[in-house]
Order: sequence, then structure tokens, then C-alpha cells
Amino acid sequence: MMSCPYADAFTGGDERRTAHDFDPVRPGETFTSAHEEFHELRPRYPVARSQTYDGFWAALGYHEVLEVITDIEHYTTTSQNAVPKFAFTGVRPPLHLDPPEHTAYRRVINRAFTPPRMRALAPKVRAAAVELLDPLIDAGWADVCKQYAHRFPAHVFAEFFNLDLATSELIKRVTGTYVDAIQVLDHAVVKSLSSKLYEIAQTIIDDRKSGDYDPATDLTAALLAAEHEGEPLPADMVLGCVRQLIVTGMVAPSVFIGNMFVHLSGDPELQDQLRAQPELIPAAVEEFLRMYSPYRGMARTAREDVVLGGQQIRKGDPIALVYTSANRDERVFPDGDSFVLGRPNIHQHISFGRGTHSCPGAPLARMMMTITLEEALARSATFRLAGSPEMAIWAEWGTRSVPLDFVRA
Repeated sequence: MMSCPYADAFTGGDERRTAHDFDPVRPGETFTSAHEEFHELRPRYPVARSQTYDGFWAALGYHEVLEVITDIEHYTTTSQNAVPKFAFTGVRPPLHLDPPEHTAYRRVINRAFTPPRMRALAPKVRAAAVELLDPLIDAGWADVCKQYAHRFPAHVFAEFFNLDLATSELIKRVTGTYVDAIQVLDHAVVKSLSSKLYEIAQTIIDDRKSGDYDPATDLTAALLAAEHEGEPLPADMVLGCVRQLIVTGMVAPSVFIGNMFVHLSGDPELQDQLRAQPELIPAAVEEFLRMYSPYRGMARTAREDVVLGGQQIRKGDPIALVYTSANRDERVFPDGDSFVLGRPNIHQHISFGRGTHSCPGAPLARMMMTITLEEALARSATFRLAGSPEMAIWAEWGTRSVPLDFVRA
């Protein structure tokens, strides 16, 4: 067995397998309830147990999550990489592969998110934000999730993937329904919509085979042009990779953007500070990312019997990576439930993961969030909640609906 350096003591053997520390699908979740529950659980059970979804472990503590995502010797993403486990519809690199198999794909993807590429994309991202925000702020009332956060990613990804907007919006609609089906374990719908997403991915690939796209500026073309050990990447794996890429970046912004607006609605002084000093907005975004991390159901599977956070884990057990909780762990972030602008160790947050499977799209995500706040704050004198937020359900954490009253600047 592997010992955990962060555990104060061994807190449980196999008898803990029948424990039910929390219910991830408990109805009536509010904007604060999950964080309140994790705040109570973390000190007692940094690795908690739930009997929902046929039983799983949940890494709630920062050190415990960090150990799982960086220790590829003892934890794998090739088996069950999400809680709940949903219908299998094919291998999708790089998420479904461990090193060294995943490296050829990750190397190509990383080149799409370099600083020069992001700088070239930034004016188009800003133009999309302005186009969507202006009419909402002019109207004086908007559901910032349904009318902005659910639409903005499609506009950005149309630019990033060199797609027409109609195709990108179709991907967003299908992805939204697909995620909803995963959450309620509707396997038939999951398989059907995943098949639809594969069809869209194949259409994109077929279009790139014309040779009209430069691999230096088009990620799909770059995957088609890439070689590993002197051979092109396998066609089925390139298809799986494109299928993964067109979906992944659509989900998190849709549930995260509203969180920032909820927080700022309750803190008009911070609103005014960021309007007066927009250079502080990137730092505010980092703290929002720490406080409101949107993922709690991504997972790894134990390769062998291990001990994590003082808890015995059996080979084959799924372990949910509850970033939503880990980024508020008081052992790392003092007063973790409070917003601290310029928090000294903010660079330690793991909202984008860490190690081999850290999110390659983090630079684009940061750009989207920063530009959203810059443009929304510059165009408004103030905004406040006009009703209660509606929350997403496990495996994401965040808002699905945020009604706001805007006063135009």
C-alpha cells in the first residue's frame, strides 16, 4: 500500500465502504449549500464516501486531490474518469489516455494555446463579448447565464476552431443536452448524442482534409498533420480527440461565468473597485476560479490498493476529484470561504488541474472570464441579483440561471 503524507492518522478501513457521508444529488442546492457541506466534511473526512452512483470516494481535501492527479503510478484516467460512470462511447485522447500514450496528442494541443495564439484571438473574443453583452445591459435586465454564458462559448469556439457560428452553436446545444443526460444516467440519450458529436467531429476532420487549413493556426489540421514515431496519429484517435475538444470547453464557462456575477452582485464595493481599477480584474478572476471551481465529478481510478488521506482505497475504486472543495481547504488557503483579492498563494489553486491532465485550455478560459468582466463592468454602473440563482447539479458546480438588473454606465 501507498502511504499518504498528509493524513494525520489512518481513519478508516473497509468498514468505511458502507458510509454515506454526503448525497451528491440532494435536491434544493443553493449557491452556498455545497460549500457549507464540504466545509463541515473536509476536516473529518478529506476523503469522504457516498453510496450514490453505486458507491464512490470523494477527495475533498486539497492535498488529497493533488496527490491523485499527480500520481499517475497509482491512479489512472483510462478506466472511470468521471462520477457518475456513463455510457462508454469510445476512447477520446488525451483525457482517456495516460502517459506516454497521451503525450503525442497533448503536445499538439498545447501548441494551440501559446501566448502568441491567445493574443491573436483576444480581439475576436472581446468582439463576441461586446456583441452579446451590449443588448443585455441596454435592456436593464438579463439572465446572464441563459443569455450570455450559454452563448459566449459557442462564439469563442467558432473563432478558435475555425468553424462557422451555426456549427459551433449546434455543438453547444448538443453538448448541453448530452451533459444533462449524463447527470441523470440516461444512457440511451448519452450514446445517441455522443454519436451526434462524433458525426460533427468527423465533418470537421473531413473539411480539414481539403488542405485549405494551416496546421499552424488550425488545431484539427495540426492533429491530422502530426506524427508519432514516424507515423500519422491513428484516424480513430484523431476523431476521438476532436470529439473531446469540441465538447470540453463548452461546459465549464457556461456554469462558471454566472458565479462571478452572483458574487459581485453581493459585493458592490468590489464591483466599484474593479471598475475604477480594471487592471485588478485578472487577479479577481483567479480568486473567483479558486472559490467557484466548477468541477466536482471528474475522477480517477485506483490502479491498486492504496491509502489516501488516511483512508484505504481498493484497486478499481473510483475517486471523484472535488476541486470545488479542495480549493477552499483551509490547510492551504486560510479563510478559504472568503474572497481575498491578491491572495498571496493564489497560484496554488487547482481549478485547471495539475500535472499530465491539467487543462490545456486554461489560457483561453482565463481570457474569456477576464474579458467578460472587463466589458460588463465598463458598460454598467452597477448590477444586482433580480432573483435566486438556479444551480447546476453534480458533476458540475455552478449556476444555470442568474437573473440580474443592470444600470447602464
